[in-house]
Amino acid sequence: MKKLALMLIAVLLLGSTFTVSSQAAIEVEGDVYAGIWDKYMWRGFNLSDSRPTIQAGIDLSIASGWTLSTWHNWQLKSGPNFDSGELNETDVILTYAFDLGDMISMSIGDIWYSLDNDQFGVTEDTNELFVTATLNTLLSPNLKVSWDWDAAEEDGLFYSLDISHSIDLGQWMDKTTLNLGALVSYNQHADGTVDDYAGWHNYELSASLDYALTDQLTISPIFIFSSGISSAAKSGVNSDGIDTETAGALNLTFTF
Repeated sequence: MKKLALMLIAVLLLGSTFTVSSQAAIEVEGDVYAGIWDKYMWRGFNLSDSRPTIQAGIDLSIASGWTLSTWHNWQLKSGPNFDSGELNETDVILTYAFDLGDMISMSIGDIWYSLDNDQFGVTEDTNELFVTATLNTLLSPNLKVSWDWDAAEEDGLFYSLDISHSIDLGQWMDKTTLNLGALVSYNQHADGTVDDYAGWHNYELSASLDYALTDQLTISPIFIFSSGISSAAKSGVNSDGIDTETAGALNLTFTF
């Protein structure tokens, strides 16, 4: 019943936005994407036992700032807690984005994590509220604060700060963009989704190449390096902890 209620809330919120003005034309834009990953890595955790997965999703946005997204993970190779071809996670994300002047962009939303088995050590679905703030300047610094209001028994807070930069390589490689990023995270007893400790969690370095096959279709090889920071993150309190990991993918995106 909770799953159904959350889905209905998301639909009703979008529907109410669509009907604010019967005379205004509603323009929906977004993207559909799918990628083959050598593993499913999330917040530094290797969640597919180093087995390949398919990760795919869709984002639907309207001009008033609302975006409804879904994300899915399919296992491509069987492991101790999952079978090949199994859809073992579906996320539903509702986001509202707005600007605070020219320099700051904000977004608020909720992620509903639907887990279909116990491969993550979490047997129940959960929700995270999040707030992000981005400075529209060099490297686009972005701070995200997430709160697991559903499953966490402690504070349930998780923080991440990332920077990114894109370089148009058209002068050397036609229709190609290089994307570089770096992230650092801090865990504050987010025991429902991460672990029950307070301290620095992990850092990530990322790189991807976007090659435009057409005006709407882009193919992207992606590489991510991640490592734990604090001893609690590396050894784990209620989890196995996180190791130094790399993840790679080939992703295809259709934009409309």
